[in-house]
Amino acid sequence: MKRQVLLERFFTALISGDRAQSRGIIDEVLSADAPADAVINRLIWPTLEHIETLHRNDQLSDVSHHYATRLLRMFADQIQLRMEQKDRRGRRVLMVCGPEEQTELQAQLATDALEADGFDVYFAGGGIANDEIIAQLGELQAQVLCVFGGSASIVPFTRQLIDHLRETTVCPEIQVVVGGGIFNRAEGLAEEIGADLWARSPEELVAQMGANPEKRMAQDQRTVGRRRRVKAA
Repeated sequence: MKRQVLLERFFTALISGDRAQSRGIIDEVLSADAPADAVINRLIWPTLEHIETLHRNDQLSDVSHHYATRLLRMFADQIQLRMEQKDRRGRRVLMVCGPEEQTELQAQLATDALEADGFDVYFAGGGIANDEIIAQLGELQAQVLCVFGGSASIVPFTRQLIDHLRETTVCPEIQVVVGGGIFNRAEGLAEEIGADLWARSPEELVAQMGANPEKRMAQDQRTVGRRRRVKAA
């Protein structure tokens, strides 16, 4: 009950653009010695998801959405500095997302969570062309490509990106991970486009990537590119 009340207070302050009240709630939580990752996973992430759902369903005005998104980004920047950093895993991740500001915030939260868990994350954000993403994977010699957060418009680009990665010699063992945004709302989409792992939240992303570093979708399970290959044959 206390957590629900806290979430409601935080939500109300954010969509009202009340910076002082919003900061006060964050200070209240941190003063209670809540770990930084708990603030992200139990307060900021669920509030962001709730705000996105309301806005997508035309139940929240643009101005309220802008107030909340910008305040949440500010708090995410501040709390990242408090996150305990674990020993490095020696795994490089290139993180990309959709071009919208709210999806970049989702990806930023995922980036912060992975980095704290020991991954070396390179956060490129949204609006990056597929050929540049592939070039960066090769330059970084990344082990993981993560596409976290995005609207429906990012799906065909992600599908094409995965198809190209499977057909190129650049990082042939790359693991492709998706989550957040449209991948949470469309059941089976991640599997359909050929992702190796998928997660609904930054917390789940950390757990999945930590537990399954070698998991790859079998060739006969992938639907991405299958129609084009059959036609060519």
